[in-house]
Amino acid sequence: MSFSMYSASIPVFKQILGSLHAILVKAEAHVEDKKLDPNALLQFRLFPDMLPFTRQIQIAADFAKGAGARLAGQDVPAYEDTEKTLAELKLRITRTLTFLDSLPQDAIDGSEERAITTGSGEKTKHFVGQTYLLHYALPHFFFHATTAYDILRHNGLDIGKKDFIGSY
Repeated sequence: MSFSMYSASIPVFKQILGSLHAILVKAEAHVEDKKLDPNALLQFRLFPDMLPFTRQIQIAADFAKGAGARLAGQDVPAYEDTEKTLAELKLRITRTLTFLDSLPQDAIDGSEERAITTGSGEKTKHFVGQTYLLHYALPHFFFHATTAYDILRHNGLDIGKKDFIGSY
């Protein structure tokens, strides 16, 4: 059986982004039920030198769309980081899922050796597709998705592993 770059990327991103979307729905209800200031959640950090919740969601979405686009040989769509509410973060995830759905499987399968460059200047990194996906994009994506989950769990949201894993 051959390795499918598409199967190892797009469905995985979609599964976890779908879970994050569902968790954001629960976060909205939690904020309302507990009469919390949503900005306290949106700006919460697990430690002072870590990025806040909003950035964790933005970056997770960015890694998913960036990886999908690069593996498909397309330009990465630019999103402005202007989300200020849980509803706007849900829209970012929905927008990312829509973009991932637009990527043709045949453009991604076979991208194992595609040259991929990220960053600029001193932060430029060069990869081939499979190394980029498995050793760079997926680990970064999961780090930020997990950190977003952890922030909400730490702040009392009643979620567990099944919420993070979602539907597959």
